[in-house]
Amino acid sequence: MTQINAFYGRYVSLMLFFLLVGAVSLKAWTKQDADSLAHGEEDRRKFDFYFYDALNAKVQGNYDEAFDLFQHCYAMDSTNASVLVELGTFYNVLQEKNKALAFFRKAILYDANNYYYNMMLAGLSKELGLKQEVVDIYTALAERYTDKPELQFELANAYADNGELQKAINILNKLEKSTGISEAITLNKFRLYSQMNKKEQAFDEIQQIINKNPADPRYLILMGDLYLEDDQPDKALQYYDRAGQIDRNFPALILSMVNYYEIIDNKAASQAELRQAITGSSLDVETKLQLLTRYLGILQQQKQDLKQANQLFETLFEQYPNNTQLNMIYGSVLMLQNDKAGAMEQFEIYTRDNPDDPAGYDQMIRIALPDENMEKIREITTEALKHLPQEPQFYYYLGASHYQQKNYKEALNVFEEGLKHAVISNPLLESDFHGQIGDLNYFLGNKETAFQSYEKALKLHPQNLSVLNNYSYYLSLERKDLDKAEQMSGITIKAEPMNPTFLDTYGWVLYEQGSYVMAKIYIEKAIEYSKENPSADVFEHYGDVLYKTGDQEKAREQWKRAKELESDSDTLDKKIETGTL
Repeated sequence: MTQINAFYGRYVSLMLFFLLVGAVSLKAWTKQDADSLAHGEEDRRKFDFYFYDALNAKVQGNYDEAFDLFQHCYAMDSTNASVLVELGTFYNVLQEKNKALAFFRKAILYDANNYYYNMMLAGLSKELGLKQEVVDIYTALAERYTDKPELQFELANAYADNGELQKAINILNKLEKSTGISEAITLNKFRLYSQMNKKEQAFDEIQQIINKNPADPRYLILMGDLYLEDDQPDKALQYYDRAGQIDRNFPALILSMVNYYEIIDNKAASQAELRQAITGSSLDVETKLQLLTRYLGILQQQKQDLKQANQLFETLFEQYPNNTQLNMIYGSVLMLQNDKAGAMEQFEIYTRDNPDDPAGYDQMIRIALPDENMEKIREITTEALKHLPQEPQFYYYLGASHYQQKNYKEALNVFEEGLKHAVISNPLLESDFHGQIGDLNYFLGNKETAFQSYEKALKLHPQNLSVLNNYSYYLSLERKDLDKAEQMSGITIKAEPMNPTFLDTYGWVLYEQGSYVMAKIYIEKAIEYSKENPSADVFEHYGDVLYKTGDQEKAREQWKRAKELESDSDTLDKKIETGTL
């Protein structure tokens, strides 16, 4: 039964609904009295005990226990509507929809007039596409509860879903007579008439609500938008003009005019409309940000210079000096303009005001990474972790910056702290953490600990190519488990057959196994594919392989090449001097 708790953990939002159903169940139970049980007073008391115990367990969140108790109640009395609804609700949450449907239907058999039970059955039937059943349920409810106009609305929707559009309109007309003209009814009728291809009647519905509210620009704009969607821009403009006479700065009108100008392909007018709205003072800042984003999108679509937008930002900063969301957007725009210094300044302002939002730090790291500014990355990530110790990416970048500068102990501490404190929900990322810890331990001489970390990494992500490569390479250096090393390295070159690092590792594992001719083939491939970024280690390996295959003079040449590339090998000088291994 632990599966139930797992499912309910995902449906915490249903708690209020469950409480409501529990209250309804209690009410329904008191109405049923002893007639719902035919087993005598003692059996009724036992049933009551288990039923209320089940409700109590459910309210406290003990869903496994509640489910078991409701099932026990069902075994005692399979005709009790309250129990049937409770079990149906459980099965619905557990995604066993057909079982839930059967329980809800059975509940209605024993308590046909219960409003809430019928509504639950209607909702599930609609979800399962049982359109006629939904119509039947709402028809019966609407006849029974004439004081609930919302049922007429639901019935109209049910008819519409069932393809009976005229019946849906008839219901809405009836509802409109009793409640008066409303936006919800009018828009639904417009939609239905449009589906029936009765455009004139559809637009008459909107005109009706305009006539009722002549001073409200919303409905004039709505009519304009609908004409614009119907490819009638001239008629749309007539309604927009009328709305503008009421309130030229109405936010929805500005957006509609922008759409209008774009549709008639007047890009200049569209941009002018946006600029005027953004620099004006009548709109709220959120609307202006929405318009600004739209303006930037137009500039990008037309491949225009984004610097045109900079003056708009300056105006907005004057109007809203404390709105740091502007700094975030402006920083992103400056990034697109390749103004890294300006972008960094904007993101720094944003993070000072929003230290608990990782977005600002992430953006600053994006700027610092390509320039390999390790000092700046350490500064950013250290500050980020003061406020966001649960974010794994900041441990990763901080550790990597230490790693890059060969501060291995500091890097190791950072990655280990990340595993302790960060929330790492992605097993691939957690695998990378263990892989980095493995590398660092190897560099620090903790070789067995390193290999244990690699094992943990591969358990989380068996195809982690970096870990497979490093693990196999370091095993080969230790001349340990060479068959395992070859197998792991083989996976990497199958995945990336042109990766020079992976090819060199595979070649070196073969070398340590004594397969010198095959080793030479793979290391030569590694050199071929690394022409733009030659590696000292690869050339030293190539020299070793050439020596073993009998070409001592050429081997010496490769060792010298490795020396030119500033190799840190302890044995390279001796190889060059003696011409031997």
